[in-house]
Amino acid sequence: MSQLARLLLTRGIPVTGSELKQWPVLAALRALGGTIFPDHEVSNLDGADTVVYSTAIPADHVELVEARRRGLRVLHRSEALVAATSGHRTVAVAGTHGKTTTTSMLTAILQHAGRDPSFVIGGEVSESGGGAHHGTGEDFVIEADEADGSFLRYAPYAGLVTNIDADHLNTYGDLEGLAEAFFEFGQTVDPAGFVVTSADQERTRELTRRLRATGRTVHTYGEAADADLRVEQLRSSVAGAQYVAYLDGVRVGEVSVPMPGAHLGLNSAAAALVALRLGVPPAAIAGGLAAFPGVRRRFELKGTEAGVRVYDEYAYHPTSVTLALRTLREIAGAGRLLVVFQPYRVYRTRELQAELAAALALADQAVVMEVFGPGEVRQPGEGGTSLTAAIELPDPQKVFVPDWEAVTAEVVARVRPGDVVVTMGAPPISLLGEELLAAFAER
Repeated sequence: MSQLARLLLTRGIPVTGSELKQWPVLAALRALGGTIFPDHEVSNLDGADTVVYSTAIPADHVELVEARRRGLRVLHRSEALVAATSGHRTVAVAGTHGKTTTTSMLTAILQHAGRDPSFVIGGEVSESGGGAHHGTGEDFVIEADEADGSFLRYAPYAGLVTNIDADHLNTYGDLEGLAEAFFEFGQTVDPAGFVVTSADQERTRELTRRLRATGRTVHTYGEAADADLRVEQLRSSVAGAQYVAYLDGVRVGEVSVPMPGAHLGLNSAAAALVALRLGVPPAAIAGGLAAFPGVRRRFELKGTEAGVRVYDEYAYHPTSVTLALRTLREIAGAGRLLVVFQPYRVYRTRELQAELAAALALADQAVVMEVFGPGEVRQPGEGGTSLTAAIELPDPQKVFVPDWEAVTAEVVARVRPGDVVVTMGAPPISLLGEELLAAFAER
């Protein structure tokens, strides 16, 4: 929502909004001329002709109810974004994991190539501090979120599906329902355009087969031998990920991304293949990826104090938690890895508890907070208590801390020089890193 507001403000459109928590991004919106109300009141609607809401906002929200009573135009975020992309060639990046990073990488490539794309991304690109821009170029890159099915509205020229993994089953019922939604997404892509999918996952391979059977143009990437953009010699170190790329069997060249993690190397290959099919020269692609500054909350180093490095990471699904902790283990080296995890959504924590617990057990120490689940009802025994008990670490190495104010003291008591601490999970935990660094310095 903040990135959509940023885009509209940069287009010269007056934007107001209401937000109870003082997130850091609000200062940037105010600097662009946005008005932010610190409460939810009907008077906040005065002077507005359109109200944009997200799926997180309940139908009985006081401002939504009043907007409809006044006869104002009311749009879901995705509908507003569709309107904003009008007149552009839209590229939509979808998938259960890696959307934000891949969208950011593709945007960086297009910028490096001098195309000045417009974009709206769920996260903030580290160098620019923003995840939205109104460009002068033809391309408009968007992150297409499958969580509520709204990604079916965009009808892009090009669509990318990074992977299909069990998530958002409260919306789709089961994995088959989710896979069907991605098939529908592929069918919304302009027949004159193309779809890019991973060749490394059976569900995306099946998606490729089904879409090609409908006559769609589908290009694939990955380490699989039959990938159109084949990734070879993929390796990761603290310095970043590197690999050699082959397009249709012809060596394109070496690619380097200054972020560790083999999965991030594959994200970059996805972005590279989209860019190639959009006509971007290989040299510009390699240059854009080599200079990629990263995305906030994706392996973001918050700082180092008293010999302890603190990272922030958005991962909350078992697959992404596993990949993130494995990479952070590389970064920790001989030091210990301590994860401070805030689960995101009650239903996900309940349905994927065993998988989450197994992922968190990759750390040496686990501090688990209570589930962040706006609008959800948590039953007795559900949430952080149950998840902590399921983690296969000795009791001294895992602890459930439901009180936010007590988390910093708990972490301070556990760390020692050489350790790596990562705050991971739901959005609010991104605010904890600075508190931890200040506490380490004071100690």
